[in-house]
Amino acid sequence: MATIEGESDVYERDEEKQGRGADSSGQDGAGKGTWKHAAFHVATTIATPAAYAPLPFALASLGWSLGVTSLVAATLATWYSSLLIASLWRWNGKKHVTYWLLADSIFGYWGYWSIAFFQQVASLGNNIAIQIAAGSSLKAVYKHYHKDGSLTLQHFIIFFGAFELFLSQLPDIHSLRWVNGLCTLSTIGFAGTTIGVTIYNGKKIDRESVSYSLQGSSSAKRFAAFNALGAIAFSFGDAMLPEIQNTVREPSVKNMYKGVSAAYTVIVLTYWQLAFSGYWAFGSEVQPYIVASLTVPKWTIVMANIFAVIQISGCYQIYCRPTYAYFEERMVSNGKNRFPFRNRLIRLIFTTIYIALITLISAAMPFFVDFVSICGAIGFTPLDFVFPALAFLKAGKMPQNRQLRVSMQLLNIAMATWFSVVAVLGCIGAIRFVVEDVKTYRFFHDM
Repeated sequence: MATIEGESDVYERDEEKQGRGADSSGQDGAGKGTWKHAAFHVATTIATPAAYAPLPFALASLGWSLGVTSLVAATLATWYSSLLIASLWRWNGKKHVTYWLLADSIFGYWGYWSIAFFQQVASLGNNIAIQIAAGSSLKAVYKHYHKDGSLTLQHFIIFFGAFELFLSQLPDIHSLRWVNGLCTLSTIGFAGTTIGVTIYNGKKIDRESVSYSLQGSSSAKRFAAFNALGAIAFSFGDAMLPEIQNTVREPSVKNMYKGVSAAYTVIVLTYWQLAFSGYWAFGSEVQPYIVASLTVPKWTIVMANIFAVIQISGCYQIYCRPTYAYFEERMVSNGKNRFPFRNRLIRLIFTTIYIALITLISAAMPFFVDFVSICGAIGFTPLDFVFPALAFLKAGKMPQNRQLRVSMQLLNIAMATWFSVVAVLGCIGAIRFVVEDVKTYRFFHDM
């Protein structure tokens, strides 16, 4: 980290020379947000209940030693990768306000379209998983008050989709800053409530009856472990770092470093505690969505589910934005000032189609942990673990000190190689579980 920090002054001086006084709304201008706003956005996109609620289940598929090692390694690797991406903000003298443009500037045509593919997979998969998690949480609250109620999971998935359609009419990520501030508070509320209730439930269970052994045949254990690697990758996924950095005022590199580090403080305080306490409390029997394992006291479980819905409503919005931006760049921006009503109408039609599609898939195939693993393996692992390491090497922004330069080169190569393997293994495990679930459940099953 010291290496990256050591170069930050160069980037900041360059930013101040080129970005001062520019239009904040355009791609050549400076953002308006502070490092605190960046922290809200980063924490909202990463530390969501949909991301870290499956972590105890992932540990149960790996065991204590491999599970803890994988979780700690993923935390350090993505924090490091996020700082690498932040440092490439103006690596060649130009601002790169999206992952696509950053990849294009470093790797060219194929880099652009590869990252566009991975980001879309990450965004779509993440929002499907979020919508399933939100529907499950809303249904749990409903069932607490109406045990014999007739509403199904699919109803609540639709309700959540309608709310997201409303939020989708906000113009950009910066306009979500107060929503994401509330979401960050809800992250802390969900984590604190769930960790406390998990420990409470764990103490009420006969500890001798709790098993930590891996379940199933040798083949099933291997596929479960592969699936768990994808779930852990998903839990640290952030496919929006350049887009978030574009909302931050100058010096944006320094502010982004502070925002990322503050967000990761929240992540460490939530992820690790929930993962460890959840696996300790329920062992191999822990559910894929940890809240489903909790039984008492009922009112705290309701509160945890409400926190979850509030938090992931903001995360859903941020992950919609690359798709919206791609569309608006081609259809809405032209004549923006002359025909504002037309542009709003086009935006409403497009966002309705997008959210209707996500809602339909979520309602038809509500296999939460499967989408988590697929999204982590195919979308987030290439974006958040492999691409930053390779991009930093390709950009040539290495320290002058030979020992530091060689160490950083070896670290980046090792990260890119290992996480490429993780992506393949996670994809294999996730696809197997999807196939098994499709055989077990019917479409539109009320999970």
